[in-house]
Amino acid sequence: MEFSSKLLENAVNEMAQFPGIGKRTALRLVLHLLKQPKEHTHQLSQSLLQMRDEIIFCKNCHNISDKELCEICANPNRNEKSICVVEDIRDVMAIENTSQFKGHYHVLGGKISPMDGIGPGDLNVQSLVDKVAAGTIEELIFALSSTLEGDTTNFFIFKQIENYNILTTTIARGISVGDELEYADEVTLGRSIVNRIPFENSLKSN
Repeated sequence: MEFSSKLLENAVNEMAQFPGIGKRTALRLVLHLLKQPKEHTHQLSQSLLQMRDEIIFCKNCHNISDKELCEICANPNRNEKSICVVEDIRDVMAIENTSQFKGHYHVLGGKISPMDGIGPGDLNVQSLVDKVAAGTIEELIFALSSTLEGDTTNFFIFKQIENYNILTTTIARGISVGDELEYADEVTLGRSIVNRIPFENSLKSN
């Protein structure tokens, strides 16, 4: 792809680094920005810089947040005794869109995957075990994607907390095996949350 401007080429190359965006799509986006008022592009740039520099992780659940506690953890109407364990922020957003869960979350930051060099120590597992050990949680809901890595992570956590007096459940398998949680439709995901089953039952069915 030939460019008449080095500035344009640099912008396209940077934009093309985003997932799912090739050079042609990147060029289309950059040309769109050039057609907009300068203020629009400046505002976009400022928003991205501010997000990257100022966004933090909630000290309680590891969700992304603007403050020490995210809005979900800080909400007094949420049930802090019910914790939904998810892989990342996209899963929090997917479940929140169903309006079927009123507890708190715990974001692991990934799944155990030896092939990718990701072990339990690379995830937010210990802080979850510490929460359970504190004795304030009544139910832990495993809501990881129904993949081999997700099931492995669920089982690892379960073994860490099985000696504590806590109910462990998993979302019902309305989500197809191998599917990522974020791509499930809201109705199916909502029903999976509502109709969750004891985690031990999911072990017997595997």
